[in-house]
Amino acid sequence: MTAKDGPRTFRELRLALDGRRKPKEAKPANPLRQGLRLERVPDPCAIVLFGATGDLAHRKVLPALYQLRRTNLLPHEFMLVAVGRRAYDDDAFRAEISASLAKYSRVPVEPAIVDEFVARIVYHQGDFGDNEAFDRLSTRLDAIDLEHGTRGNRLFYLAAQPSAFAEVVGQLGRVGLDHEVHGGGWRRVVIEKPFGRDLDSATRLNREVGKVFREKQVYRIDHYLGKETVRNLMVFRFGNGIFEPLWNRRYVDHVQITVAESIGVESRGAFYEETGAARDFLQNHLMQLLALVAMEPPAAFEAEALRDEKVKVLRAISPMTPDEIRRDVVRGQYGPGWVAAANVAGYRSEPHVSPESETETYVAARFTIDDWRWAGVPFYVRSGKRLPKRASEIAIQFKHVPHRLFRDTAAEPEPNLLAMRIQPDEGILLRFSAKVPGLGIDVRNVNMDFTYGSAFSVDSPEAYETLILDALLGDASLFTRADEVEEAWSIVTPILETWIDMPAPAFPNYEAGSWGPDDADELMARDGRRWRRI
Repeated sequence: MTAKDGPRTFRELRLALDGRRKPKEAKPANPLRQGLRLERVPDPCAIVLFGATGDLAHRKVLPALYQLRRTNLLPHEFMLVAVGRRAYDDDAFRAEISASLAKYSRVPVEPAIVDEFVARIVYHQGDFGDNEAFDRLSTRLDAIDLEHGTRGNRLFYLAAQPSAFAEVVGQLGRVGLDHEVHGGGWRRVVIEKPFGRDLDSATRLNREVGKVFREKQVYRIDHYLGKETVRNLMVFRFGNGIFEPLWNRRYVDHVQITVAESIGVESRGAFYEETGAARDFLQNHLMQLLALVAMEPPAAFEAEALRDEKVKVLRAISPMTPDEIRRDVVRGQYGPGWVAAANVAGYRSEPHVSPESETETYVAARFTIDDWRWAGVPFYVRSGKRLPKRASEIAIQFKHVPHRLFRDTAAEPEPNLLAMRIQPDEGILLRFSAKVPGLGIDVRNVNMDFTYGSAFSVDSPEAYETLILDALLGDASLFTRADEVEEAWSIVTPILETWIDMPAPAFPNYEAGSWGPDDADELMARDGRRWRRI
């Protein structure tokens, strides 16, 4: 071999030697993890949590961040600045967070990881209207960048009262914390729901946020979009060739979307008096689920393409006249009753609720979509508190077969049904007909039932874990865009305005522990249908 023929550099020599070695045996793959994606770790960053002393921060946001740290999905160069009005020093606030993690973590906490996590939390006291507090915050973040290597990347999380959103965003803009300078790090803001109280207030809030942050920096969070089954809905539809051809008016009779809660308003009576079920669930959770079910296949699996298709669905929902709202939208309020073998009070007896309240704790509605795919197919949605169980489900009810060959059998086959359970026991159920073994023809309905826990043998992350990680990674696919929020409000606001102009039903009109008011059953019965028993 001449010098010309052989390796000429150390790297070429190393490659030549490696090529002669016997390759190592590959480690056998875990078949249960096939198809699971490998998460990438976000950039070094500082998270600024406004409303850090509130219930949402302690119950959801901080436990989600702890889980991300526990599973090594937070960067090593990570700091959390907790902003609140109360007087705390760092040690006192860290002790309170440790207690909250022990109480609200979805898995038993590991003391060593808790200690390491809370050591990265600092407390910053200040009122949202205090200019000096935000001046100090800006200076403190610069110091954190230098000391902890967070590189100017900052995520501002607004877990405060909705009335404070515009004020906080304005203060961030005043001190220049929204600025993304080339090489100086990214800046993003996460805004909790509810995003406005009606179309006008949502439009104003979008305008105020838009004065400070560009749209690509804004992440409006709806935690339902982070649930595993909701995310899997897109994979189920667009990753399988056998269902999408049936996903239209030719084969689907109707769609039911249910978000049921067994709890009451608990300690949130004052909040619920100002909100109600239509603002709390219909405008966001139910509209988002409906859009995901009905959307067209996006051109690409990326944020703008996905959100474009959802907006098209919301724009295609038929506007309702006041008479149609009176006929096709039902509201209810729970009275005393029994839930899970416990006697519970009615809504009007809950703390901080008016004894003559006309706030709805239940809403059901019938919508239609004016497009080629869904014309004539009704979408029934319902949500309520103090229902028999906590359950969320999307049910696709298919039509009867064209010719009923087995209508004279002991039990005529029911139409096929596809049910996607969002919570609890996340999974997918498909109902179809089969012959019972034996002589003669006896047809029964059987179920194929898939659950995440048994199929993958891994714990599904909480929705907040998914969404916070996506915000840190800059993936806005599961967050709502400004026009999407406004389109949803344009559907719900006429309902709220019509209710103002008409007398409320004779509240309370359903017992706690029941499935809602009789009018909701009549809404379905008029079309010859009934709510699916969950």
